[in-house]
Amino acid sequence: MIGGGVVGAAITHALALRGVDVTLLEAEAELARGASGANSGILHVGFDSGPAELETELILRSARLRDPVLDRLGVPVLRCGAVIRPRDREEAGTVAALKANADRNGVEVALGDDGGLEVPGEAVTDPVAYTQGLAALAAAAGAEVRRDARVEAIEPAGDRLILHTGDGDRLDCSLAVNSAGLRGDEVARLVGDDSFSIYPRKGEFFVFEPPDGESLERILLPVPTKRTKGVLVFPTVDGKWVAGPTARDQEDKEDWSVRDGAFDEVMSKARAMLPALEGAEPIASYAGLRPAGRDCNYVIGRSSPCPRLINVAAIRSTGVTASLGIADHVVGLLADAGLELRSEREPPAGAPVPEPAEPWWLRAGRREARA
Repeated sequence: MIGGGVVGAAITHALALRGVDVTLLEAEAELARGASGANSGILHVGFDSGPAELETELILRSARLRDPVLDRLGVPVLRCGAVIRPRDREEAGTVAALKANADRNGVEVALGDDGGLEVPGEAVTDPVAYTQGLAALAAAAGAEVRRDARVEAIEPAGDRLILHTGDGDRLDCSLAVNSAGLRGDEVARLVGDDSFSIYPRKGEFFVFEPPDGESLERILLPVPTKRTKGVLVFPTVDGKWVAGPTARDQEDKEDWSVRDGAFDEVMSKARAMLPALEGAEPIASYAGLRPAGRDCNYVIGRSSPCPRLINVAAIRSTGVTASLGIADHVVGLLADAGLELRSEREPPAGAPVPEPAEPWWLRAGRREARA
């Protein structure tokens, strides 16, 4: 398994529970240092996902699998639901279309007399705790998790692959999964696969202490456009409020900075949804780089030049939401490729799930400060 973000951790978790000898290789010193640890932490239910798309299928599958896994992990979850409130007739039409889409997807929603759409299943978690928890349960079930293990070469060797890491180590495996996020296209190039390309789509967020006497009971979602779901406002599991994200395409995969103009860009929209933010000053900010595919989305399948490598790439903005569904789908692809699986088993009792040393939003902001 190449890549220790939420998708790689979820696949490792799923394979370990099926008795597979699996090793997770993460380039960084910690898991979830990329997009998986710098997002909203919102667990969506797929009410707005388009029909007949692999992304939609896997979001809906993940929603069905999620509750038992969350209970097993014991990570914090705020089951607060979400609401979308249209501001004019055109937006009301868009919200009505979202209601029809949710009905097609089998997702519970309710259209209010004011035209607002209630989505009770939406929730918020700590994305770092979620990722690390999946990896910890995988390790308790027998998986090996290696950090500081950047894959720099992939060598075909008969019916095997040899992965070479930056520290000089070699890992022999029958199949490999490329879930390297922003670096997914670079990993694919190691086997001569140039079928897709990844670029960073920056999303900037601002964190606030709730004003005295104010509460935020639900996630506030904007009416989406064709390009973006827009700026939202949501509560965190540790009682903060967050507004964002922006959506800025860039080329630099190392630029995690928050732009000077991002605050005004976000807050002009956020205050319209939550007037209590008027005059509020952020206590932190952070940027996430979503791994967007050029003219592609959810590139999941065997590499043509190297069928023993499974690409799981261009998971642009729904990795935390869809991770369990993606994992279940990839397990099926690996079985089709000849991997022997056992029946899924329960993880060992009392498996240790680490508690992050600091809030995920603060950790994400510190990465931005180092960039």
